[in-house]
Amino acid sequence: MSFKAATPSVLFVCVKNGGKSQIAAGLMDRVAGGAVASASAGSKPGSAVNGLSAEVLAELGIDISRNMPRRITREDQERADLVVVLGAEAQVDEVDGTLYERWETDEPGERGIEGIERMRLVRDDILERVTALHAALTRR
Repeated sequence: MSFKAATPSVLFVCVKNGGKSQIAAGLMDRVAGGAVASASAGSKPGSAVNGLSAEVLAELGIDISRNMPRRITREDQERADLVVVLGAEAQVDEVDGTLYERWETDEPGERGIEGIERMRLVRDDILERVTALHAALTRR
């Protein structure tokens, strides 16, 4: 895969940009250590980062508590090498020259698991995916 800049870049997108996409970007920043640029956005952004999302990343020493949800733009997509859409609900109008993939992440709520335990499982699922994506993007 060729990249648009010296460093590969990934844009993580979910609906509200308050949970899964923020978690994914925070985890990519940690895993990649600067070797992959990451950002996040939402198709219909909310007003704040989900408190439980921030809490489960804080358990790993990652602080997203001050991040603000924002709407995805065409420019965001044009800058990114890859746009990862998290979940089935977020819809993105694709732009030429950018790759897209959708991650159907674990949804523990469907199994009756709620609260902090639910978010830990979501975080851990996203961490596995981010780790594999980092390895694929930095393999030369």
